[in-house]
Order: sequence, then structure tokens, then C-alpha cells
Amino acid sequence: MKTIQEVAKEFHVSTRTIRYYEELGLLNPSRSNTNQRTFSKKEMAKLKLIFRGKRYGFSLEEIKEMVLLFDFDRTGMQQLQRTVTYGEQKMQEIDDKIAELQQMKSELQQMHGIFSEKLTTLKGEMHDE
Repeated sequence: MKTIQEVAKEFHVSTRTIRYYEELGLLNPSRSNTNQRTFSKKEMAKLKLIFRGKRYGFSLEEIKEMVLLFDFDRTGMQQLQRTVTYGEQKMQEIDDKIAELQQMKSELQQMHGIFSEKLTTLKGEMHDE
């Protein structure tokens, strides 16, 4: 069992962040006799999933659904199905963003070429004067 300070240090976040995830229902730490939050291996595993989900761009609502599904289905099947679905959606979003960025880059390259050519022409005209 770990204290909130130990957990915060391990994940390089503030204790406020961890309390916020608890407020959202993502975590359910136990309480000691002195009412201090204590985090089990299960809660630590949830935190790892939360931070992994955030790194991949999932919303906290999506993360919550994926993390909490295991509590309702101990086989993990529903959690995996939801994670696969969300993963497919996220990969499509990434593909769409890549295509958008490639189009933007192509347009910028064209404009850069036109502007560079125009600049060279203007410099030549000024040099001729």
C-alpha cells in the first residue's frame, strides 16, 4: 500500500491530480486509521492505465469507461472490446490529422517556392537598377 505522496512522486504528478481522479470516480483508494489515502496494486494499475490513456490522447471520460469496465466484467472482455474500439477511433483520428498536416505541408511548400522565386526576381530587379 502506498500513500498519496508516494504515488504522486512515482508518477511525477501532484497529489491534487490524484485527488481529482478520485473525485471523477477513476480511483477508489482505501483509507487508513488516520483517514489517509492508501493505494493498492489495483489502484496503481488503474493509475498506469489513466496515464497511458492520457498519453495516447484519450479523454478522461473514455479512460474512465475503459478502466472501470474491469470492475463490472472480471473476464476483461468488455474492457478489451471498448479499448479496441476506442483505439481504432483514435488511430483514425491520427490518420486524419496526418493527412491534414501533409496537405498543409504541401501547400506551404508550394507557397514557399512561389515566394522564394518572387524574392529572387525582386532582388535581381533591384540589382539591375
